[in-house]
Amino acid sequence: MQPIQGAPARPPGQDPAPTTSVAGEQPLSTIQRTVLERLITRLVALTQQQSAEVWAGIKHDLGLKNDAPLQSRHFPAAEQHLNLRLETATQNHTTRQVVSQLTELLSQGNNRQAVSDFIRHEFGQTALSQLTPQQLKTVLTLLQNNQISVPQPQQRPATDRPLLPAEHNSLNQAVTKLAAATGESGKLIWQSMMELSGVKSGELIPAKHFAPLMTWLQARQTLSLQTAPTLQTVQVALKQPLDDAEWQTMNDYARQNWQATPQTVLTTAQVQDILNQVFLRRAERSQSIPEARNIQPIYNPLFAPVIESVKNLSARPGLLFIALLVAFAVLWIVI
Repeated sequence: MQPIQGAPARPPGQDPAPTTSVAGEQPLSTIQRTVLERLITRLVALTQQQSAEVWAGIKHDLGLKNDAPLQSRHFPAAEQHLNLRLETATQNHTTRQVVSQLTELLSQGNNRQAVSDFIRHEFGQTALSQLTPQQLKTVLTLLQNNQISVPQPQQRPATDRPLLPAEHNSLNQAVTKLAAATGESGKLIWQSMMELSGVKSGELIPAKHFAPLMTWLQARQTLSLQTAPTLQTVQVALKQPLDDAEWQTMNDYARQNWQATPQTVLTTAQVQDILNQVFLRRAERSQSIPEARNIQPIYNPLFAPVIESVKNLSARPGLLFIALLVAFAVLWIVI
């Protein structure tokens, strides 16, 4: 009896050799597939990818076609691939959370300036996007624990700084409106404002005068539309009305200079003079309101020169007696 062609000879009574397959060519085992699916589920949760995309990525990295099934020999490489991707996704997710918390804190107080100064000094960077994840965590922890010093605003006093561009623009718009309402030259209005502010040619108006000047401009525009302005209408036209002390001072000023009451109709020049006095008082300038010693009573203009002469001669006793005699003589003639 001849052996089967191609089959190795075997001793009589021995079982046939079992059929073998190449090691690792079997499909993924249930355990292997479960391990990979759990990793993919975690990755999908962090990256919002579809599981099909992740499986396709695994096959691409392993050099397999999309329709080729994974086999058990691919499991170690596939698991390593997913673990690396999962580690990166976890780190990115944590970083996004840190950046989100930092962004919320940066909007509070001066935290933005404090963090900017800190990362420039500690890490040599000027933006959060340039920091490593660990550096971002460090910044967040220090900020949450109030361990980053918050700088105080570095601003010069309002009396020292000039008008900001926005403030200058607001004044310029108000000047334009006033010029259109009165026909006055905008250049002359600016000149008046500079004189009120005590600013010399070529200098900038201090920021402390911004609010009083806006009030001055707006009141002038409002009053330019009135045909019979009075002290009472001036009070109404002011954005910031006169307080009791200012009202009394302006009443006294109008009475002493023009014998005007709150109901007396004022000329355009008188209205502007009142507004100038209000501005000067509110700008806290020494010459804002005439002092009592500088006010000449309206009922004795004749004696003002005489009194002034007596003041000048008071330092010269020899002439003072003669001056007094002259004063008495004038008084006798008038009476």
